[in-house]
Amino acid sequence: MNRRFLSLSPVRVLIALAVLCLTPLYATVDDALSFAHECAVPYVKQGFTIREDAWGGDLGVKDQKAVTAQLFKGNEYWFCMATDVKGAVINVHIYDSQGRLAESEAWQKGRFAAAKVVPKATGTYYAIVTIEKSPQERTHWALVYGYR
Repeated sequence: MNRRFLSLSPVRVLIALAVLCLTPLYATVDDALSFAHECAVPYVKQGFTIREDAWGGDLGVKDQKAVTAQLFKGNEYWFCMATDVKGAVINVHIYDSQGRLAESEAWQKGRFAAAKVVPKATGTYYAIVTIEKSPQERTHWALVYGYR
């Protein structure tokens, strides 16, 4: 047996420990996605089906991102956004293809935000996500949506 592979230098051990210890300090879009699904739970209980489609990324404070979705007249939709950053304030608003605010209801509470839309016509709609404030320079976010 080759003992060279079994021995670890103290430097390698310290690097491995540092990586393991520091990893939880830096959250990811996956964490934000988990929170977005948590945000959607009340709507699932109301009969909404959450689509597998999800969007995410990171934005700076006051930065916005437009996400497009094909929505159908006759359905109701809830768009649920979240971040994993404590102390961040986010929001999401839904617009039609003419740039008119299309949501019938919206709310924001800390790391969660949601908007409801009942499309008057089938077409492309835009969810505009914004990081209003955050203790971090870049803030991970995720967005999911459901319909019924």
